[in-house]
Amino acid sequence: MTFRKLAFHNVYRNKRLYLGHFLSSAFSVMIFFTYAMLLFHPQLQGELASTSETIAALSKMGMTISQILIFVFSFLFLLYSVGSFLKMRKKEFGILMIHGLSPKQQIRMVFMENMVIGIISIAAGIAVGLVFTKLILLISATMLAIEKDLDFYFPLKAIGLTALVYVLLFLLISWFTSRLVKTKELVELLKGEDKPKPEPRASKGLSWLAALLITSGYGLAFYFVIERNFSFLLLFLIVALSVTGTYFLFTQFSVYWIRDLKGKRRLFFKKTNIITFSELSYRMKDNATMFFMVAVITAVAFTGMGTTIALGNPGLTEMTNPFAFRYHSDPGNEKKEDHLNLIEAELNQAGFTYRTGSFSIKYTENGLTVMRLSDYNSLLKAFGYPVNTLDSDKQAIAIPTTYAQKRDFEEKRGLTSEIDVVAGDVDKKLQIVKNVPHLVVSDIGKATIVTTDALYDRLPLQDWEAGEGREIVFLIDNWPETREVANRLKDAIPWQNGNPFYFAEPLVLEWLKSKQQNGLILIISVLVGIVFFTFAASFLYLRLYTDLERDRVQYQMISKVGLSRKELSRIVTLQLSFMFFVPLIMALIHSTVAFTALQQLVDYSVFKGGAAILISFTLVQIVYFLVARWRYMIHMENGKTEQ
Repeated sequence: MTFRKLAFHNVYRNKRLYLGHFLSSAFSVMIFFTYAMLLFHPQLQGELASTSETIAALSKMGMTISQILIFVFSFLFLLYSVGSFLKMRKKEFGILMIHGLSPKQQIRMVFMENMVIGIISIAAGIAVGLVFTKLILLISATMLAIEKDLDFYFPLKAIGLTALVYVLLFLLISWFTSRLVKTKELVELLKGEDKPKPEPRASKGLSWLAALLITSGYGLAFYFVIERNFSFLLLFLIVALSVTGTYFLFTQFSVYWIRDLKGKRRLFFKKTNIITFSELSYRMKDNATMFFMVAVITAVAFTGMGTTIALGNPGLTEMTNPFAFRYHSDPGNEKKEDHLNLIEAELNQAGFTYRTGSFSIKYTENGLTVMRLSDYNSLLKAFGYPVNTLDSDKQAIAIPTTYAQKRDFEEKRGLTSEIDVVAGDVDKKLQIVKNVPHLVVSDIGKATIVTTDALYDRLPLQDWEAGEGREIVFLIDNWPETREVANRLKDAIPWQNGNPFYFAEPLVLEWLKSKQQNGLILIISVLVGIVFFTFAASFLYLRLYTDLERDRVQYQMISKVGLSRKELSRIVTLQLSFMFFVPLIMALIHSTVAFTALQQLVDYSVFKGGAAILISFTLVQIVYFLVARWRYMIHMENGKTEQ
C-alpha cells in the first residue's frame, strides 16, 4: 500500500468521526460560494445600482466582508475540529509507530488526510451551491425588494474564487494541524484517553455568580432601552456580563447543580439515576467550554437574524413617517390643484382607498412648533382618532412627533402643565390641558403644541420663512403596494431648486430602500448564522462520538449486571438531551430577552420574525437530536463502533 492510499484509507476508515468535520467544511464552502455568486451577478448589481448607488456600493462591501468573516471563522472552527480529531487518534498513532511510522511520516500523513477531506468538501460545497442557485436567487430577489426575477447564470468566477480561497484555507489548516502533532512516549499514545478522570468539582460562589451576572446583564439591557441610555460602554457591559455569566453557568453552575442532585439520596439512588447523574457530571465538565461557545454563537446568530428581520419590517418606516404621500405647497404655487388632482387620479385608477389631511406649522421665537386645532383634527379624523377641543386661547394640547416622545406621553414621563409661547407681539403662558399620545405628525420639532385657530393666526412668521407652507398628506392602509403609483408620481412631479412645491419621497420607496439595505444585512446574518449553527452542530457531533467507544465499553459492562435496553435508552436520551438542548435553551433565553428589549424601542411587533427564526432552528435541532440518538443507540446496541 502506498503512503497516499494509507492517508485515503485512514479518512475512509474513520468516516464516522470525520463526518461532522466534512459537513461543516462543505457547508462553509457552499455559503462562501453563495456570497460569491451574488457578488458577481450582473443583473443583481444593475438593479441595485438603478435603485440606489449607495446601496449598490454597500452590497459589494457587505458581500466581501461576509466572505472574509466566513473564511476567518471557517479557519478557526476547522482548526479546533481537526485538533480534536488528533487527540482522539492517539492509539492509532501509537500502533502506527510500532509498525515503523516516523515523526515526519506522521506529519505528512496528517497533512494529506486533511487535504483529502478539504478537496472533497470543496467539490461537494460548490456542487450543492450550484444545485440551489436558482432558489437562492429567488430568495435574494425577495429580500432585496427587486421587481425582476434574477436569471440563472453559470457562475464561473464564483466557482473559481471559492475553489482558490478554500484550497488555500485547507492548505493552511493542513499545515497548522500537522504542526500540532507531537511525538509522545509510545506507552502514553497507546493509553489514549483511557486515563482515569478526577471527580468534577465546581465553586459554589462562582455558580451563584453566574446567575447574578446574567440577571444583571438582563436588567441593564432593559434599562438601556427603557431609559434610552444609548451608551456604548453600557452596551459593552451588558454583553460582557451576559457572556461571562454564561461561561460560569456551564463551567461551574451546571456541575454544582448536578452534584447537588447527587446529594439527594432518594433521587440519586432511584432506578438508574446513579448512572445518569454520575456520567452527566463528567459530560458537563468535559464539554463546558464547548457548550459555552455553542450557546453564545447560537444566541448571536439568532439575535442577528431576528433583529435584521425586524429592521426590514414596513412598520419601522411607517413609525417615523405614517403618510404614504406628502405634498408641500408654498404660497404662489399655481400647480397645486393640478398636482393634487394628479395624485388622486393615480390612486383612484389603481384602486387604492385613501384618506387625506392637511396642516401648516409655525415656529415661535422660544423654539416651539405650533399647529392650529382645525388642522390637527383633520389629521386625527384621517387616522380614525377622536377630535379634540380647546375652550380658550389660554389652552393648548401637547402632541408627540417622534416615537420616543409618544412613549413618554403614554408613560406620562417628562410632561409639563404650562408652556410659554413667544412670537412677535405674542407672549403668553398657555395651560396644557391634554397630552395626546397619538403620533400623527413626525419630526417637525422637539416640542409641538396645538392651539386655537385664532391664536395660531396671530402668530407671525419668522424672518427666515418665505410664507406659510401647506402640507397635504395621504394616508393609505395598504401603502406597501403603491410602488408603481409612487414611481409614476415621482416622475410626474419632479423637484427643482426654487420650485414653490415639493413632492416628498413616497413612503413605499423609502421602505424599499431600507428593505434593500437591511436585506443585504439579512442575507449576511442568515448565511453567517447558518454557518455558525452548522459548526455548533459539528461540535456536538464531535464530542458525542469522541466518547462513544468508552461509553460502549462502560454500558456493556453495566449490562452484564442487569441494565436493560429500555434503561439504557432512558439514560442515553437524558444525557444526549442535556448535550443538545441545554446550550440551545440558553441561546433561546438570551435571544428572547434581546427581542423583548428591542420591542421597547419600536411600535410594531418584532417577535414575529424572531419567533420564526427561533422555531425553525429549534425544529432543526430536534431532528438532529433524534437522528443522532438513533445512530448512537445503534452503535451502543451493536457492541461495536462503525468502521
